[in-house]
Amino acid sequence: MSTAADVLPALKAKVRSTAHPESTPCSHPDTVLAERADGTVVRHANTVAKAHAPDTDPTHLTLRLTVATANPDILLAPLHPTPASLHGRLITFWPYGTPVDPETPEHAPWEAAATLLAHLHQCPAPPGLPAMRGPAKAAQAITRLRTMAPHHPATAPVLRAWRTLPTWARAEAPMPDTTSLCHGDLHLGQLVRHPATTGPWRLIDVDDLGVGVPAWDLARPAAWYACGLLLPDEWTRFLTAYRQAGGPAVPAHGDPWPVLDVPARALTVQTAALAIAKSTAAGRPLDDAQQSVVDACDRMGGIPPELVTASPK
Repeated sequence: MSTAADVLPALKAKVRSTAHPESTPCSHPDTVLAERADGTVVRHANTVAKAHAPDTDPTHLTLRLTVATANPDILLAPLHPTPASLHGRLITFWPYGTPVDPETPEHAPWEAAATLLAHLHQCPAPPGLPAMRGPAKAAQAITRLRTMAPHHPATAPVLRAWRTLPTWARAEAPMPDTTSLCHGDLHLGQLVRHPATTGPWRLIDVDDLGVGVPAWDLARPAAWYACGLLLPDEWTRFLTAYRQAGGPAVPAHGDPWPVLDVPARALTVQTAALAIAKSTAAGRPLDDAQQSVVDACDRMGGIPPELVTASPK
């Protein structure tokens, strides 16, 4: 099985040849945007190439690319509608878009993110599209926590909070909604401007896209707000924009939390599990933000499982 390091040189060569099919001289550097076991991303000029995780299903990825191709006003459209193969990995090609600047959080496009999500949730899903991978990724985070930090003092409260979630949120049973189109991993790193710098915002990264509970796509900002990591004004802007765009995940009026509660708690657990695993691997203590998420899990662990609703609606 090829690793990220194995595939990187070939991916650089491939993205250069895709960006310059005429073999014209070029002074643009290759920029590695991500290099992980589950995805390697390289940019050359205005072209981006991604090597997907080794276990990526080609049929599922093709269906996800079909959704992006059919909805270019919501999702960044790929340069080619089907994946290619490189060193045993599936690869896709995309136009470059300008990401959200992490150094200016006050300019974060919360309204744009919410509006794009609302429109995505109203799109029909193509037949055969798999389940969105949100719950599966939360379960993977728990597995990583148990493997890397079983004796960390913060692990126990996170696992207790995990056990209070219904089985569908732990990827142990089908989701209660199997028709709604969802992004599956919404955060501000999943938005870019295209054309770069001046264009409108678009959602990126289709790896987790599928059918499921649309409230999951609102869960990360909801969890951040509940943990004190997102300002009330920013949360209100996000939620209001989603409702104004006709988003179906939450009621148009009134309290959204009966719907958001389970997904938000699941994302809180996932975030805490990854924070503990990463800090353990790096040999450093949890920072204040990470500790606040662990503390939220500790509070959640006191919820009796019999009081947890099985459905987000």
